[in-house]
Amino acid sequence: MPVADVTYCPKCAARLVEKLHAGAMRLACPACDFIHYNDPKVAVAVITGLHGRVLLARRNHEPGMGLWTFPSGFVDRGEALETAAVREAREETGVEVGIDRLLAVRSGDGHPVILVAFAGTILSGEAAPGDEAYEVGFFAAHELPELAFPHDRDLIDAWLAGPDAAPAVLRLPARS
Repeated sequence: MPVADVTYCPKCAARLVEKLHAGAMRLACPACDFIHYNDPKVAVAVITGLHGRVLLARRNHEPGMGLWTFPSGFVDRGEALETAAVREAREETGVEVGIDRLLAVRSGDGHPVILVAFAGTILSGEAAPGDEAYEVGFFAAHELPELAFPHDRDLIDAWLAGPDAAPAVLRLPARS
């Protein structure tokens, strides 16, 4: 598995080489000593709904195309986590949400994405699919459609546990 998807130094354009640095293999520049840290991406999700029914969107792109999940996506550089979660809900489902609380954090060794999930309340708007969804719908826990990701059910359960439940730490199995 490559250390990163970069080839040349962003400072001096020399070809990067793999080098042991701070206990891990990293791409380094032999000309100017630049070290590339292949940091994980941060994604957010907002789990919300009405009358105990969770709002889900049916994905129209990979991964998980055709399957259902809650509004989620990557955080833009300089964007607050909560702002990103509100934006994703608007873009994918057409609803404006308010963030109520931290619901869960999901990560795992070797996984390139850290997911921060929030519980939210629908403030306004009618649920309708955005650019990244075929359709949207509200589902009771006992009638969930096929979910896109293994952790989706855990996050829905954390949301259903209510506001007094402590945030969950969901650990994914290590990837090599």
